[in-house]
Amino acid sequence: MQIKFPFDLSKPVVGEASIEINKPVHDVFSYIGEYFFDNYPKWSVEVVEFEPLDGKEVFIGAKAKQVRKDNGAEVESVFEITDYQPSIKLIFKGLTEPYQHSYLLESSEHKQPTRLTFRFELLELEVFMRPFEKLIRSAIEEGAENTVENIKNLIAVEGG
Repeated sequence: MQIKFPFDLSKPVVGEASIEINKPVHDVFSYIGEYFFDNYPKWSVEVVEFEPLDGKEVFIGAKAKQVRKDNGAEVESVFEITDYQPSIKLIFKGLTEPYQHSYLLESSEHKQPTRLTFRFELLELEVFMRPFEKLIRSAIEEGAENTVENIKNLIAVEGG
């Protein structure tokens, strides 16, 4: 007899946030995409250690190792860039942990402002964590909001 759970174990927990940045799409993507390995630790403040594993050039298949401080615990993971389309999107996926980060950009004919959408997906959630799914989703959504705010503020200060 198979046990039926009242939830889907494979359903990701997703948080997403968007923000408008008063810069051309190329400038925003340059900051997020082209200089990802330099700038990611600046906007992702939970990252306490970061190491590109294939140099600082951004390309599909490039990997990096990070240590994040989440709720007091240090979590190490390796991720790989899975989609890279200049001025459109940058996506990377955890290889050692089940997550995906997506940075999606939109603008009307290279005019300002640029709309940045950041999506974080926790691709798997352990069965014992499922009762806390709403809390986890709330934390992920708050983290997504902080991420887009951090990027917008950094681009304003550093001139993205």
